[in-house]
Amino acid sequence: MALKSFNPQDYLEAYTPETHVPIPDSPTQTFTSTIHGTFNIPENDTYTYRAQGETTLPLTQKAISGKRTHGLHNWYHTPTGTPTTTLPSPHPLPAEITAYTTLFSASLSPQKALNAFSASSKPSSLQSHVSSYLASRFHNTSNPSTGLLPSSKNPRPHKNPYYDFWIYACHELEWCGPWPDTVYTKHAHHMLPVLYHHFGCVVPTYAALHVLAKLAQPARPSKETVKPIFDVGSGNGYWTFMLRNFPMQAGSGMKALDVRAVDDGTSEYRVMWVQDTIKVDGARYLKENDAGKGGVLLLVYPQATGGFTEKMLRAFQGDTVVVASTQNGNGFTGFRDVVVDQWVEKNLKEFELTLRMPLPSFPGKDEALFVFQRRRNAA
Repeated sequence: MALKSFNPQDYLEAYTPETHVPIPDSPTQTFTSTIHGTFNIPENDTYTYRAQGETTLPLTQKAISGKRTHGLHNWYHTPTGTPTTTLPSPHPLPAEITAYTTLFSASLSPQKALNAFSASSKPSSLQSHVSSYLASRFHNTSNPSTGLLPSSKNPRPHKNPYYDFWIYACHELEWCGPWPDTVYTKHAHHMLPVLYHHFGCVVPTYAALHVLAKLAQPARPSKETVKPIFDVGSGNGYWTFMLRNFPMQAGSGMKALDVRAVDDGTSEYRVMWVQDTIKVDGARYLKENDAGKGGVLLLVYPQATGGFTEKMLRAFQGDTVVVASTQNGNGFTGFRDVVVDQWVEKNLKEFELTLRMPLPSFPGKDEALFVFQRRRNAA
């Protein structure tokens, strides 16, 4: 059952990374103490967090304190799971971790950030392997005139608590991004179920929110309303919450967003970020709302079981689909046996992939944002 004492809007307004985010190796500002304080959880809490496995806050803190014991930080390994011996170290340097987390800074353009990440890596280093992999997966054929991506290096005020918690997790768990063998990673850390329950399954970046905001803008802003974003399978609503609070830049001309959270409540979350979730099956909702025509379909970490992803994609008759999902073949999200862009290419030929860019990936994961748009001749 979701916590009743947490007010998301009050939290965001008062939020500062210095006071609300754990600090690695701090004896006082630990992961669990920060979760307790932020969400008003009593010290004797016994709640069981379930995702890939089960954990509690005390057990999670014990695992964090254990550092590398029992292979908990073994993210860079061979296909069989043994730590890699082809690198100077199977664990990244602090500078490599910082370089990776900086990729998703609100002040940077994704393409330029990827170029800088590659340029700052040393030959044969772990960072060089990660940067080469991420660059190989980046894809952008969207119309430059639409400006889907933030285009310039410019300081932008943007509060995103989940992003800051994720930065902490990368440093605490020694992670500097996915590489080709991440597809073979089978284990996760105890921290992951807790973050899933409190924030959601994947971190929305400024760039990802910007892309969605641009896609939702009408062709004739003075005469048309903004396109609704259907956040189907919205979970605890963190993406909806962040989109609704997205800071429209001065002079951008973008309208405030109309985001509709839709979820049937199958999964349990300890924290709810929005209180107006439409509790109904996603396919039914789309059917009752003109199959989503005139809107943007958003699928955040769609489950790979039960045919959920295919059902939503086939039910939607609008022109734009955005998916935050796994970008390798580990079957963790979307589809068991294929990456979502491969499935769309084979089964929905009226759509084309116009953007695929990395999202902040948790240790052992490999996430990306996919944008599919209906081909002009397929209307």
